[in-house]
Amino acid sequence: MIVETVLAPNPGIYTGPGTNTYLVVDQDEVAIIDPGPIIERHRLAIATAIGDRTPVAVIVTHTHSDHAPLANPLADRLGVPVYGNRPGPEFVPDIRLTDGDHVGVGGETIEAVHTPGHTADHLCFLLGDRLFTGDHIMGGSTVIMEDATAYLQSLYRVRDLDVRRIEPGHGPSMDDAGAVVDGYIEHRLAREREIVDAIRDGASTVADVVDAVYAFVPVDLRPAATHQAIVQLNKLYVDELVWFPAGEAGPSTMVELNVR
Repeated sequence: MIVETVLAPNPGIYTGPGTNTYLVVDQDEVAIIDPGPIIERHRLAIATAIGDRTPVAVIVTHTHSDHAPLANPLADRLGVPVYGNRPGPEFVPDIRLTDGDHVGVGGETIEAVHTPGHTADHLCFLLGDRLFTGDHIMGGSTVIMEDATAYLQSLYRVRDLDVRRIEPGHGPSMDDAGAVVDGYIEHRLAREREIVDAIRDGASTVADVVDAVYAFVPVDLRPAATHQAIVQLNKLYVDELVWFPAGEAGPSTMVELNVR
C-alpha cells in the first residue's frame, strides 16, 4: 500500500499551500480522498497520477468548497462511486458514510471516523496507523470551528485512535501524531483560559475579547477570529463559565459578558 499526494493549485490564507488530494493505492487499485475544487489542471494532475491503475472510489472528508466540488465530476469521468457523510454545496455522495463505515481499496480498508466540530459532517479516514484528517487537523495551522464542544470531543476521539501519522487536508504530513493531537487539545483549552482571563480583566463585548485574545491576528483574518471567539464563548456559556444576556453569542460584537 502506498499513499501519494497531488496538491491542488488553490493556495490562500485558509488553505495554506493548497488542498492535499490523496491517492491510496493497493493492488493496483486507487481511492482518491478530497479531490478539491473544480480546477481543470488539478483534475488532469489527478488523472495523470492515477495512470493505468484502477480507480475504485472518490472519498470526501467534508463539503467545503476547497475539498468536495471536484468529487462528482471526477467520479463521473472515472466511473466510480462518491463517498461522503452528507450532501453539500456542489457535492452529492452516491454512498453516505457514517462512523465506522468502510471503503475498500485493493486488500486495504479505509474506515470513516466521524469528527464533527470544524463542520457537522466532517469525517476523518483511518488507514492502518495513519489518519487522513481533512480540516480536523491541518499542518502548520489551527482550525476554524463551527462547534467548539464537538470539536474538542472529536480531538479526544482521534487521540484515542493512537495513530502514528497524520495526513492533513492542508500542509505537510505529520509523524508523532499523538504529540500533534495533544498539542491541538492544549491549544484549544489554553484559548478558553485566555478568553476567561480577558473577561476577568474587563473585556465586556465580543470585540473586546477578540482585541485581547487575537491581538496578533492580521486585519484580513479578524472576521475569522471573531467567529472563533463567538464559537468558543458559546461553549463556555454551556460549560457555565461565562454568561451573557442574549443566551448565546451572536454575530454582533456588542454582547456584554461576565465570568460566573
